[in-house]
Amino acid sequence: MRDKKILITGGPVWAPLDKIRVISNVFTGRLALLTAKEAVKKGAKVTLLLGPSPLSLPKKTPQNLKIIRFSFFDELHQLMKREISSRQYDVVIHSAAVADFIPKESRAGKIISTKNNLTIKLKPTPKIADKIKEWDPKVFLVKFKLEVNLSQKELIKRAYKSMRVSNADLMVANDFKDVDIKKGRHRAFIIDEEKNIIVCQTKKEIAKKLLNIIIKKI
Repeated sequence: MRDKKILITGGPVWAPLDKIRVISNVFTGRLALLTAKEAVKKGAKVTLLLGPSPLSLPKKTPQNLKIIRFSFFDELHQLMKREISSRQYDVVIHSAAVADFIPKESRAGKIISTKNNLTIKLKPTPKIADKIKEWDPKVFLVKFKLEVNLSQKELIKRAYKSMRVSNADLMVANDFKDVDIKKGRHRAFIIDEEKNIIVCQTKKEIAKKLLNIIIKKI
């Protein structure tokens, strides 16, 4: 992958409730960081957009790895639009756990904690993955799809449909029941346009196999 430029997104994406509270999720961006490091080993120049992750980052960042931190959905959206519209990237690996819904309004200051009831109205966020090929039609796009408690057949069916909607080149499909951080297990399926399927069992395996497939495709 020498001299190839790769943009990777990872980690959770916050949705603000007020000045100090957010809606978030349980993901850390560990897979994105592993993939970024593996891509650098293979000679790529990598930009990693990393959300508010609890991971300890390397004190010395490898020369060909640039990490840009963000916290909120709007920040990620703007960063991705700016970076991808520059049309300098060969590959985009979009693995961030993007918020599907955000509050219709973020309260000024702090919501009073003594309220007996609190109603929060949410609105859907724009699908960033669906805009990537608009920003750069030539970029090689890897999309991620997470579902919960589906059969393997249904997971792959939904993932492939989602892949076609975004005009992605590869899809990484996983079910939350197959992810166990403590045991190091992360079962996933890498799907291409011809519906070829590669099975992975750990995050390291996903990162390595995904990059090997990208090398062959590009």
